[in-house]
Amino acid sequence: MTICERTKDDIYNIIGQNIKRYRKLNNMTQRELAYKAAVSENLIAKLESKTHQTISIDTLDIIASALDIDITLLLEKE
Repeated sequence: MTICERTKDDIYNIIGQNIKRYRKLNNMTQRELAYKAAVSENLIAKLESKTHQTISIDTLDIIASALDIDITLLLEKE
């Protein structure tokens, strides 16, 4: 695995962990978040798992809005 690939995977894992954290802080299920963001529950599940899943900035912004947070919070490493 190259450094670029590792960095890309790390970013997607950070995003997924943050989606899960803020979803739970909002007492939402994956289904509820998916409904509110108008995306599939499968997408939310894949983003939150260790499965590499790409996501567009637009979709990430919609998910952040559904979580009532700024998109930048989804990119922050703990």
